[in-house]
Amino acid sequence: MNRKKFLQLSALASGSVFIPKFLNGLNLNGSLSSDFDGKTLIVIQLSGGNDGLNTFIPYKNDLYYKLRPQLAIPESSVLKVNAEMGFHPAMSGLKELYEAGDLCIINNVGYPNPDHSHFRSMDIWTTASGSDKYLDSGWLGRYLDTSCAGCNNAHVAIEVDETLGKAMKGKMIKGLAINNPERLFRATKDPFFKDMMALKGNDKNANSNADYLYKTLVETSSSVSYIYDKTKIYKTTEIYPDTAFGKNLKLIAELICSGSETKIYYVSLSGFDTHARQKLLQEKLLTVVSDGMKALTNDLKKNNKFDDTLILTFSEFGRRVQQNGSYGTDHGEANNLILTGGALKKKGFYNSPPDLEKLSQGNLKYQTDFRSVYATVLKQWMKADDVKILGSEFDKLSLI
Repeated sequence: MNRKKFLQLSALASGSVFIPKFLNGLNLNGSLSSDFDGKTLIVIQLSGGNDGLNTFIPYKNDLYYKLRPQLAIPESSVLKVNAEMGFHPAMSGLKELYEAGDLCIINNVGYPNPDHSHFRSMDIWTTASGSDKYLDSGWLGRYLDTSCAGCNNAHVAIEVDETLGKAMKGKMIKGLAINNPERLFRATKDPFFKDMMALKGNDKNANSNADYLYKTLVETSSSVSYIYDKTKIYKTTEIYPDTAFGKNLKLIAELICSGSETKIYYVSLSGFDTHARQKLLQEKLLTVVSDGMKALTNDLKKNNKFDDTLILTFSEFGRRVQQNGSYGTDHGEANNLILTGGALKKKGFYNSPPDLEKLSQGNLKYQTDFRSVYATVLKQWMKADDVKILGSEFDKLSLI
């Protein structure tokens, strides 16, 4: 056996990229043996702590301008949607979705005893733990554990990235990390795949490593072939941002519009830790988010997929209400969360604007536990046992 090849393909088929057990539902002709109902969840993670107060702006609140004399968005620039609130001027695409009734914005989302650390706060959001607990599995991974046990009804979950984040890691089943289907498809056609299969078939004394790799490579090849074939069915004409995030949204749109039986997509955009020079940095990022989501929804609508798609956009925390000395904001607590889709029960702003008079050490206080949003999505959209997945019962919201 070629040791170099073995190590290369072992890495290719590692758990961070391919999870073979999850893909047992793939049969030899590349189709899925599942009861896929057509409903899809897309999770968009804005990493770094997006400043929600400058995203959805309480432009009639004098305290907003008093606490942010240089950082506040001038009222004349705000994209106003009602008598109190408006959108950041870079978010014309999301404003269009709002006006079409395709957005639900939940203000003041958080959890008790919030943590201001990026790592710990993101861990809490991705695992759906309390601030006093540490979990080794993600909330979507546990959905896979409960809904795909035995892989009798396999549901594929894809994170569009090079590595798999914690949200998609269950105790038994994990999602699939992939951001370049063509490259991985070519990798699975490496002649060493055939060599391994021949080794397994001809050598009854093959060691356990070779046996595991054989099984992994067979199942990986099937899954990647399935995804690669789907990417050739539909090619969008929509214009997405020319960024990695924009290309990732484009891939998701093409897979959904091609009929891929994928239940969950996960994608991230980083850079929101705006301690300094926030105005310019956040404007660029929100432009990418807004334009990307508008292109994505255009694709879904044109292909009659929008009503069966729910998009959840979150960040691990908001920012402090008062600007700092570097024309930025420091780590905060409560934030807003966005739901996008064609089946929203509640449209527009779900609840009242942030209360800038009653702060928690300079931070917005949470009113809605983020796990209530998760519970609502799991129960009402995914038709799953939210209590089993989250470990406790949380209030359901009238959202979808």
